[in-house]
Amino acid sequence: MPRSVNAVASRARRKKVLKQTKGNFGSRRNVITVAKNTLDKGMGYAYRDRKRKKGLFRGLWIQRINAGVRQYDMSYSEFIGKLDKKGITLNRKTLADLAMNHPDAFKAIVEKVK
Repeated sequence: MPRSVNAVASRARRKKVLKQTKGNFGSRRNVITVAKNTLDKGMGYAYRDRKRKKGLFRGLWIQRINAGVRQYDMSYSEFIGKLDKKGITLNRKTLADLAMNHPDAFKAIVEKVK
């Protein structure tokens, strides 16, 4: 009996890997064993950085709020502490947006907190 190999499926798997590594340098894009390793590493980084992205954005919002609040002689930590005491529940994303795009509204919040 002849040996049965599923060439269609294995070729499809290899093509899938090579399609995903398109754009890499040299053999990382066209040698299947190297491409597979590259893809595994890249997918790991992608997974990690999807989680990391949330923290990076929070940091960016904090920097923007801090820059906006410094104009009114207050530090970020002082502002957030007073905001909490006053019971104003605006998240950092909203505050950062107000600080950048709507300075008048942000100023009103700062004045209310002071």
